[in-house]
Amino acid sequence: VQLQASGGGLVQAGGSLRLSCAASGSIFRLNSMGWYRQPPGKQRELVAEIYSGTMLIEGSTNYADSVKGRFTISRDNAKNTVYLQMNSLKPEDKAVYYCNADISNNPWDYGKHYWGKGTLVTVSS
Repeated sequence: VQLQASGGGLVQAGGSLRLSCAASGSIFRLNSMGWYRQPPGKQRELVAEIYSGTMLIEGSTNYADSVKGRFTISRDNAKNTVYLQMNSLKPEDKAVYYCNADISNNPWDYGKHYWGKGTLVTVSS
């Protein structure tokens, strides 16, 4: 399984960016997809997740308090792709953003987590 993330870059405070992450490989079921971030000198933290119907109501989402109302996670099931629309970006949003997916490779798999390579988001003040 590979997770290919894209969309990071440099943006001014108040601006917007959209991250994308496409999953490919041995995928029977995508149980959830999400984004984590690791700010400089800090631990990795959850940004947002979106769930399939196997875990919660299809399309259910969960956001970190710090991004609620500014970030929106969405998913294209046909493309096995998750998006993160980031609006009203703040300097404290600067981090390496990582895509994560909980994937079942076979019908009998409960699922395991996979990580993509990070993409850097820099917000200038």
